[in-house]
Amino acid sequence: GEKGRGLHLHRIIRTSPVRAMEIIRHLINDTIEFYRWTLTIADKRVEKWPLMDNPLPTLAISTSYLLFLWLGPKYMKNREPFQLRKTLIVYNFSMVFLNFFIFKELFMAARAAKYSYICQRVDYSDDPNEVRVAGALWWYFISKGIEYLDTVFFILRKKFSQVTFLHVYHHCTMFTLWWIGIKWVAGGQSFFGAHMNAAIHVLMYLYYGLASCGPKIQKYLWWKKYLTIIQMVQFHVTIGHTALSLYVNCDFPHWMHYSLICYAITFIVLFGNFYYQTYRRQQPRRDASSSKAAKAVANGALNGLSRNANGAAVMGGKDEKPQENSGRRKRKGRAKRD
Repeated sequence: GEKGRGLHLHRIIRTSPVRAMEIIRHLINDTIEFYRWTLTIADKRVEKWPLMDNPLPTLAISTSYLLFLWLGPKYMKNREPFQLRKTLIVYNFSMVFLNFFIFKELFMAARAAKYSYICQRVDYSDDPNEVRVAGALWWYFISKGIEYLDTVFFILRKKFSQVTFLHVYHHCTMFTLWWIGIKWVAGGQSFFGAHMNAAIHVLMYLYYGLASCGPKIQKYLWWKKYLTIIQMVQFHVTIGHTALSLYVNCDFPHWMHYSLICYAITFIVLFGNFYYQTYRRQQPRRDASSSKAAKAVANGALNGLSRNANGAAVMGGKDEKPQENSGRRKRKGRAKRD
């Protein structure tokens, strides 16, 4: 009767939390067992390298980065922005040298190991050239962690508008996901994307470094737009190269190939939107009055200067002039220096 159904329902309600906890416990145990199994097929050459023993240090760094994204603007809200001109010059040119080193090491080691640009499986041996490739890829992973400083400098300089979703997504995912790449596939097909990206970052940080030198140099930096185009071309090449690897059934984890294609597509969409918003939608009309153009320049909005999106992809946060808000009332006090 009604009383029996009520008792049955009461038992279900009482047992549901217990059942839910059992399901969660089984999921956690299965995840731990799966991770332990993956360690048996991980690259033994890199397991003792810094940050590679387990993912916790990498996750801790990325979590600290996200925490700074939340707390940094609050800390800077009522403070004068740091200028950091000398710091930016040193940082950007240091990144030029680091990325050139990575590019050179990958090129020389892959050439010595006779790598194929169509299909190259991972060789987990202690061959000097293979270890050299793995070492260069590890430095590439480390460089993505160092690039978190792009965001730190934006926030300390109160360039909050440039810390966009694209910027954060690019930085946080690259560093975190490349830990997986180094842990399991530090070689083979992994070299191609890192090799190409390191070369582009040489040009990109060279642009940033020159832009940090001040207005006298900035007026010659007309090629920012083309760096964005090169970045988007890179993602298309990545998809094409990965699809070719799948087509020829390359001896490389296929799940990584499919994941890379999906990942590259997200960048094409985000960078495409950034390019449209910055270089197409925001361009002033030729028939616009001179007063409107002057107002746009004064506000730092002409050609999208105030809408730069990504410190790691062709964005202009580092190339803006110190007096970009000259049309506004100056803040009291001087901005903090290095």
